[in-house]
Amino acid sequence: MSLRLQARKLACERDDRWLFRDLDLTLEAGEILRIEGPNGSGKTTLLKILSGQLSAYEGELSWCGQPMRRVRRDFLANLIYLGHAPGVKAALTPLENLAWYQALAGEADAGKSGIMRRMVALESIGLGGFEDVPAGQLSAGQQRRVALARLELIPRALWVLDEPFTAIDQGGVAALEARLVNHVNRGGSVLVTTHHVMKTNIRLRSLRLGDA
Repeated sequence: MSLRLQARKLACERDDRWLFRDLDLTLEAGEILRIEGPNGSGKTTLLKILSGQLSAYEGELSWCGQPMRRVRRDFLANLIYLGHAPGVKAALTPLENLAWYQALAGEADAGKSGIMRRMVALESIGLGGFEDVPAGQLSAGQQRRVALARLELIPRALWVLDEPFTAIDQGGVAALEARLVNHVNRGGSVLVTTHHVMKTNIRLRSLRLGDA
């Protein structure tokens, strides 16, 4: 396995309190790293720092052995981030939301072939038959599935997922676990926060925050 993401001496302060200090982290190709800890321990903040969304921190980040500041464009081209909120537009249908996601990612796919790819992605996460329903009329679990369909549709080496198991049913949980394992088996990397106890131990490591 090769080193993908590395953090050294990472520290972040919020409201005069250190969420974490002197944090070292590595994530290799073919690996799942689960970030654990109680609410308020800084899990989401850490994910946002590692995915390039927050700059208020101390320490060093690197991607594939190079300082992040030098390879930021390449890093972002290999990243897909799913936040705690599903991030779907209520007025758009699942098909339209996926087309919007693709456009934002620079993966626009127009025409019949693009529609078919989006249909296949929705069917793979159990939303076949809901492709033309406005997302605002879907349940919280179905909206989460729309967001998760991005993992099937937009190829990226690094998945950064904040509580991806929220609001989905038992079958959806099992399918998502299988999707994560399949991704790392193909050489991908996953950084995830979750209160869900993952059943797989395949290439899974854990890092816990908030124990100091």
